[in-house]
Amino acid sequence: QVQLLESGGGLVQSGGSLRLSCVASGSIFSTYFMGWYRQAPGMQRELVATCTRGGSTNYADNVKGRFTISRDNAKNTVYLQMNSLKPEDTAVYYCNAVIGRAAWDTRDYWGQGTQVTVSS
Repeated sequence: QVQLLESGGGLVQSGGSLRLSCVASGSIFSTYFMGWYRQAPGMQRELVATCTRGGSTNYADNVKGRFTISRDNAKNTVYLQMNSLKPEDTAVYYCNAVIGRAAWDTRDYWGQGTQVTVSS
């Protein structure tokens, strides 16, 4: 059994910062892609940022220069540092990870989500 547990969401004023964390736990052989997605009310879930095991990153255009994704492979943890937050960043943020429970058993996992609310 593998679980992703997010933390760090909350309420912040426009221009403020938050740092999200996501820890993968359970029977883990290796973590591969890890990333963050978000879903605002009435909207589809969208990619925010991803990070490969080797540290290569990818960002949505609307967060480039403001958000930074990083990971600690030894801790099976991915972070999202969010700066210069805007009201349009308000959403539920979901952690996503491709995790191998064995070399032949790789699956896609999602966290339960953490709410980020940015007030104007």
